[in-house]
Amino acid sequence: MGPEVMIVVREFDPNKDLLGVEDVERRCEVGPSGELSLFTDLLGDPICRVRNSPAFLMLVAEMGEEKEIVGMIRGCIKTVTCGKKLSRAAKTNTNNEPTKPVPVYTKIAYILGLRVSPSHRRMGIGLKLVLRMEEWFRENGAEYSYMATENDNQASIKLFTNKCGYSKFRTPAILVNPVFAHRVRVSNRVTVIELSPTDAEVLYRRRFSTTEFFPRDIDSVLNNKLSLGTFLAVPRGTYTAESFPGSDKFLAGPADSWAVLSVWNCKEVFTLEVRGASRVKRILAKTTRIVDRALPWLQLPSVPELFRPFGLHFLYGLGGDGPHAVKLVKALCGYAHNLAKARGCGVVATEVSSREPLRLGIPHWKKLSCAEDMWCIKRLGEDYSDGSVGDWTKSAPSSSIFVDPREF
Repeated sequence: MGPEVMIVVREFDPNKDLLGVEDVERRCEVGPSGELSLFTDLLGDPICRVRNSPAFLMLVAEMGEEKEIVGMIRGCIKTVTCGKKLSRAAKTNTNNEPTKPVPVYTKIAYILGLRVSPSHRRMGIGLKLVLRMEEWFRENGAEYSYMATENDNQASIKLFTNKCGYSKFRTPAILVNPVFAHRVRVSNRVTVIELSPTDAEVLYRRRFSTTEFFPRDIDSVLNNKLSLGTFLAVPRGTYTAESFPGSDKFLAGPADSWAVLSVWNCKEVFTLEVRGASRVKRILAKTTRIVDRALPWLQLPSVPELFRPFGLHFLYGLGGDGPHAVKLVKALCGYAHNLAKARGCGVVATEVSSREPLRLGIPHWKKLSCAEDMWCIKRLGEDYSDGSVGDWTKSAPSSSIFVDPREF
């Protein structure tokens, strides 16, 4: 056996690490020969997927005297809802008035973008990166850490569950729909109103703040330049954009049914590309687009141009109420599709709890979607008070989940 090679884990330096990081990313994304694979272009900014979070860090692993970069990891920290409790006022309520629970927040860290060069795997580099990132999480007061990966990525799941002490936690679904060559028809029985960031914040805080993973800094999300707007759908004749009274009055006497979602512009952060398609598949895909564009009234499903870089819009904050909420969600998704088409995107995507009742209104293609995205979680310290929620890692899943677009 030769001398042990020194692995150094340190903070990413954009001035000297950019080429090395891009090389590792490129080597990690080599798909199986002859099979379709998805490539991500981070547009020259390796920190783009965490940059908009309240606190973030990127680490690299370098090896040997040449200081070759052989791995990297990103992490971010935020405060989210982990449960709910009755407020102090509710506990002392003697008038039997209806009371609403309030959110219980926790500081949570998120790991993403863990990469190790294929020629340097099984050397403990991934574990070193995770452990160093967790040190930073603890130093900054995070109580929990979680990560997300494809359900069939057994190597990643084993690293986190077998070696790092994480446990399988939630399995939301990623639903992806292509952007067709024609505009989607939105039902004329539905009125779509664009909310101001202030009205959107009021609506989300009043109705969704007790949803799992709801970010306490929702105002930062809604006011971010990547957020393209929040849209409310109501039955036609209920409100118009001009007559909408604002979220406070709307929630005091809401419509019989309503739905809401917000749109995040991932196209400005990264692009995607499908590689490995045969010439026949490319020609078939192009044919569907030509026919769809020429004969839009046939509503033929066209395959978007996925074989060169394309952008996506992410739909977040999806929710609603009432007997027609599913139909209103479908109308909002159609509206979002047309917004994505106008901005030149290839797909729209969202991520929802596998138990989410409104998912029935979300159009998607099964072949593009992921039925189970695996989220694993770990409690970083035992010196925290269990408080109102107890150990969140042991809690049962709820019907809804809030997926932060800053981390998609």
